[in-house]
Amino acid sequence: MINKDTLMFGSFSKSPGNRGCSIFNSAFKYHGIDAIYKSYCIDNISDAVAAAKTLGFGGFAVSMPFKHTVIDYVDKLDYSVSLCDAANTIVNNDGILTAYNTDYLAAKDFLIQPEIRIILKTRPLFVLGNGGYAAAVLCAIKEMGLSYTQIDRSTWNLVGDIREAIVYNCTPVSSIKLHENNVLIDCLTYTETGRKLGLMQASHQYFLYTGKKLPFSYDS
Repeated sequence: MINKDTLMFGSFSKSPGNRGCSIFNSAFKYHGIDAIYKSYCIDNISDAVAAAKTLGFGGFAVSMPFKHTVIDYVDKLDYSVSLCDAANTIVNNDGILTAYNTDYLAAKDFLIQPEIRIILKTRPLFVLGNGGYAAAVLCAIKEMGLSYTQIDRSTWNLVGDIREAIVYNCTPVSSIKLHENNVLIDCLTYTETGRKLGLMQASHQYFLYTGKKLPFSYDS
């Protein structure tokens, strides 16, 4: 039952969804943690961070277009944020806000999977996009020592020419017209890979928030 001691967590976005609410509230219930998670629609990240700090949130997620600007309103940066120059997860420890980039951590988790590593040995890697999420993915790729080609808005016409490659979509573009002999890693949350990436990312957030492992499989 929600009471005066219930800890608050949430996410700040221009277009909030319900998946985070479902994942985290189910996990809190599983572990018997007196906490709730809610998504919030915001326009001003400074006001949102101030509100979360004033209300004593345990932590919160940040979506585009706030992943870079949120850095200006926290107290400490994890190495993942310094590396990517973007943050998507903030943890509040007694009023001290520390920023992390769990998109970067999830991208590494996905790319080190044995089945993906095998494919990467024989196929070129293309990254679509140049936003905050793409920055996190590129940090993971560079740290792993992988070669890649980045495609953004100015070179999007090249997408149709890609053959026998791994294509990592870091954009909100759906129904990308790729040749069928490519392998697509799609960040969109309604796709198979997007759901898996989302759960990998959420597992890192949940550990930062609670010190516990998310009680769900990546294949859920």
